[in-house]
Amino acid sequence: MSGKPITKQQVNLYMSYRKDHKQTTAAAQAGMSERTARRVESGQHSTTKLPRAYRTRKDPFNGAFEQHLVPLLKADPELQPITLLDHLDTLMPGSFGHNHLRTLQRRVKKWLATEGPEQEVIFRQKYMPGFMGISDYTWMNKLEISIAGEIFFHKLFHYKLVFSGWTYAQVVFGGESFESLSTGLQNAFWRSGGVPQTHRTDSLSAAFNNHYEKETLTGRYQKLCKHYGVVATRNNKGVAHENGAIEVAHSHLKQKVDQQLRLRGSRDFTTINEYQSFLDVIVAKINRQCKTRFDEERKHLSELPKRRTNDFSEQYVKVTSSSTISVKRVTYTVPSRLIGHRLLVHIYDTRLELFLGHEKTLSLPRVYAQGHLRSRAVDYKHVIHSLAKKPNAFKYSQLREELIPEGDFSLLWQQLTQEHVSDKDCRYMVELLLLAHNYDCEQALGRYVFKNHEQGKRISIDMCRKMFGPSTIVIPNIVSQQHQISDYDALLGGLHG
Repeated sequence: MSGKPITKQQVNLYMSYRKDHKQTTAAAQAGMSERTARRVESGQHSTTKLPRAYRTRKDPFNGAFEQHLVPLLKADPELQPITLLDHLDTLMPGSFGHNHLRTLQRRVKKWLATEGPEQEVIFRQKYMPGFMGISDYTWMNKLEISIAGEIFFHKLFHYKLVFSGWTYAQVVFGGESFESLSTGLQNAFWRSGGVPQTHRTDSLSAAFNNHYEKETLTGRYQKLCKHYGVVATRNNKGVAHENGAIEVAHSHLKQKVDQQLRLRGSRDFTTINEYQSFLDVIVAKINRQCKTRFDEERKHLSELPKRRTNDFSEQYVKVTSSSTISVKRVTYTVPSRLIGHRLLVHIYDTRLELFLGHEKTLSLPRVYAQGHLRSRAVDYKHVIHSLAKKPNAFKYSQLREELIPEGDFSLLWQQLTQEHVSDKDCRYMVELLLLAHNYDCEQALGRYVFKNHEQGKRISIDMCRKMFGPSTIVIPNIVSQQHQISDYDALLGGLHG
């Protein structure tokens, strides 16, 4: 067709017909001349359009981009187009408006691609089986998980074998402490049945002395790695993608947890152990999906040592005259018989174990201080006998509110002290707590007294003692009969014979 350019579709059609037809026939069916067909076959004809070297409309910036904005971009390539447009409006008021923003965005993008600074290149890594395990902590707050009706703010310790994707996760009660790192990492090693050659984390203060430019391990973490024969590494500070193998796994794990919570129909758990069991089921499903690669990797993991190593830190404390100790900015009560003694405390992620000499005397649930504030962990059972001897001390005690157990006792105290705190109410509460401890009936006694108080009845201590005290023990009258001496003679007769 004279005067009309042919298209790429015509060329493709011509080449298709040319397989089975003569050049003349194929050209006619494709809608082109024989001369054009000869040029197509000889490679002299191309349908590719060359980029135009001219503008179709006047440049709206008319050199202002090169004159005013390029020097700014060279000095700081992070400047955004909206900021540059505001700068132009300052230099030339009224010349540029928001309708120029899209054009400026394209101009900046092209300048960065052709003349901008070099960007960081991410090199995809190839890992060998058994070479690297990687771990990190991740917040779970957005999932709004609750324990016994209260929102549970917590992190997960998350470990992954990079080659196979085998995963381990456990609830962390406090921060990114050495205790939680040691416990989680050792659990992961023993659960997987072996130790990788290297273990990578980010710049955890529990593992690395970050105030040194040189990579330096903390003493406890160094001993932990030496015990398992694993080489500790970390990604560069502030470079998130170097920890990408675990960061992506965080997202996948939390998505799976969220989906299973939706299927479950509730985000509330009775206990933390129930929640951990829920997580274990999810992790087990993840590990089943990578079983083939894990079986391959497990052959390359180093053998475990004969035993675990310490996953706690130590601190010596002296029990004060108030029957308290202070550990990690938290005040704990202990039995009053320990007053004046110096105790060794083993600080785990979830508990404290107290030793008097070499003998373990007490185990306490660990409490974490919030922010920079101090916290308290008070158990009335530790001091109630001493408090019962001087109940008036309860009225102005610094620990008064913490001494009252949560639940019915706390609600009862609020009702008793709506107007003011009286000596009578203090003695009443102390006597109730003494009964609750002596008769091991805290929950039942609190429910009974509070329920009656709501109905306007104040139950006496004597009534509580009769209701919850031990049943009267009936001692049977045992009648014993003394044997005659002659009976002993008959028994021993053989000896006298």
